Amino acid sequence: MSAGAGQAIVGIDIGGTFTDLVCVLPDGTLKLAKLRSTPSNPARAVLDAVAHLRDAWGVDPASIGRFVHGTTVATNAVIERKGARIGFLASEGFRDLLEIGRGNRREIYDTVLKPQAPVFLAPRHLRRDVPARLDARGQVVQALDETALLAAVDELVALDVRAIAIVFLFSFLDPSQERRARELILRKHPGLAVSLSSEVDPAFREYERACVTAFDAYVKPVLDQYLSQMEQGLASAGVPARLQIMQSRGGVSSAGVARARPVRLFLSGPAAGAIGGAMTGRAVGRRDLISVDIGGTSCDIALAADGVPLLRSEGSIEGHPVRVAMVDVNAIGAGGGSLAWLDGAGTLRVGPHSAGADPGPACYARGGTEPTVTDASLALGWLDPANFAGGTVALDVDCARAAIDARIAQPLGLDVERAALGIHRVVNAQMAEGIRLASIHRGIDPRGFSLVALGGGGGLHACALAEELDIAEVLVPRHPGVLSAIGLLAAPVEHEALVACARPIAGADPVEILARLSALDADCAAAMREEGHAQAYAHDAADAAGPRMTIRHLADVCFIGQSSYVSVPLASGDPSTMLPRLYEDFLHAHERIYGHSSREPARIVNLRSVHGIEAGFVQEAGGLPVGRPDEAGGQPGRTRSIRLPGTQAAVEARIIDRAGLAPGERFTGPALIEQIDTTTLMPTGWTGEVAPSGELILRRQAT
Repeated sequence: MSAGAGQAIVGIDIGGTFTDLVCVLPDGTLKLAKLRSTPSNPARAVLDAVAHLRDAWGVDPASIGRFVHGTTVATNAVIERKGARIGFLASEGFRDLLEIGRGNRREIYDTVLKPQAPVFLAPRHLRRDVPARLDARGQVVQALDETALLAAVDELVALDVRAIAIVFLFSFLDPSQERRARELILRKHPGLAVSLSSEVDPAFREYERACVTAFDAYVKPVLDQYLSQMEQGLASAGVPARLQIMQSRGGVSSAGVARARPVRLFLSGPAAGAIGGAMTGRAVGRRDLISVDIGGTSCDIALAADGVPLLRSEGSIEGHPVRVAMVDVNAIGAGGGSLAWLDGAGTLRVGPHSAGADPGPACYARGGTEPTVTDASLALGWLDPANFAGGTVALDVDCARAAIDARIAQPLGLDVERAALGIHRVVNAQMAEGIRLASIHRGIDPRGFSLVALGGGGGLHACALAEELDIAEVLVPRHPGVLSAIGLLAAPVEHEALVACARPIAGADPVEILARLSALDADCAAAMREEGHAQAYAHDAADAAGPRMTIRHLADVCFIGQSSYVSVPLASGDPSTMLPRLYEDFLHAHERIYGHSSREPARIVNLRSVHGIEAGFVQEAGGLPVGRPDEAGGQPGRTRSIRLPGTQAAVEARIIDRAGLAPGERFTGPALIEQIDTTTLMPTGWTGEVAPSGELILRRQAT
């Protein structure tokens, strides 16, 4: 999967404010840049990045051998309610499945109740039921009424739907009715997008399966248009590489595969950041990590245990279940562009609304008048106005101070600096609470973890967050501001196949289990062949020069009578020991996750197969692209007057140029470590050291 000799490798991650660009040249030189995002047309930002490669760095688009992209288009389509108008088809009597949902409610104290199910995906007038039904064993109870099906679809097409979600009862046991329905629909209406629950989520629980299938249909036309624009634009720009897209579980796939299963692209960009954070920890021998990716609009929090980002088998979008394997990321609306404001009681609030890329923070001098976290950082002296984002964006200190003074400082009777410190205190409290939800809420003590600061704003907040959470160590990657884009390049090509297999472990037939896993392996291998990686299956693993294929089998297991399951690795080699070992491994995993376990009977719920090809261009030790940073050293001996929390007056902070630091070098705070993609604030009471691999290790001094 790595690019051939003489070819460049490109990773692009689009954020709410900046688009991060990373390019590894054929000679190993690492180029990086932060460009303004184009929210009105995200695909344009990618094409702007290709132009930057050509015009600023002299990279011939024809020399690009691999092009990987992380996108939030699917997530934003849901959040902004800009998905396609879809129709929903269910078995007769189950038309309102999507609306009835579950009885549990997230908000039980609200005086005005709101729908807890994602009814907006397909309101009732866009839902139909048709005669077609299987029983719980997969046997046909009611044959598909093809005439009724087409009549229902004709009605929906007349209502201008662009996609159809089909969710027939128990279709995960036998998909033939759903597949026949798709065949008939596309024969008559070839322009419609169709999502089948038996392909999107072939597992039990009708409501959850209905939700994820409806979400898939909702974003499918949007993603198809977006990816088509990108592919056409890249081809027009002369880029020969096939477009690859980051999936939510942390692997990449071709745009064609992503187009067929767009629901797997939720949290695409944050997944890449979590991969980059885990690589940073492995580079310095740290295995238990909390990565905090702070960008312009959000703060994405992810945990890694034993050097691997945690995964969850079911995610959520705005509280609605999306049963897709995802990197376990907790995202909150707090970033550099988050707006500071006063509520009706005069209390200082920050976010979740953001200034975005246009007009951006007030200091961008592009028409923004409301203060943001970035404006506060600038007013406190933490940012160099002439060297922000590598000098691509000039910041106006006067505009930042004026916005803070008018909207926050004067109404609260504070000076600008105290108001700016208050903005940081509020947003840091929100981020710290997000970290607690991702760790303490799950029984994990964050004090035993290292905090990894990434994103354009991670370095400014990391030490304050560590102090708030009593974390002793902060790791700063070599290129934290673009680490998500680097994570894209390090992610494997990966495909997952799933099948429902409800069996008590004690009575399961290992031969049947192995046969089902073999069928799943065939599905994954077919997807790999479609991407051009068939040779990896015939490759001798002892030959380190070629791509390495990894095949993992997992079983979703729970106690009989329990509703929540745990994904457990399945050792599928020896049939005689496979199931007893699965049971013991499940007990151990249940104890680790929930804090208790018992030797009660357990059952298999689903079987999974995951095939992956590792990125061939990453170092084994550090996991980062082999490259020489293309940064120029700054002037030594500089200082800047800044304000810090807990001080009544300004202090002089040493300005350290990251490019000039050598492995083993040590320094103490207060200091600002500047580089082209971010700035790291190291307050008084902290010490820093450059690891042999180039990462910064910041530690709190003992008091």
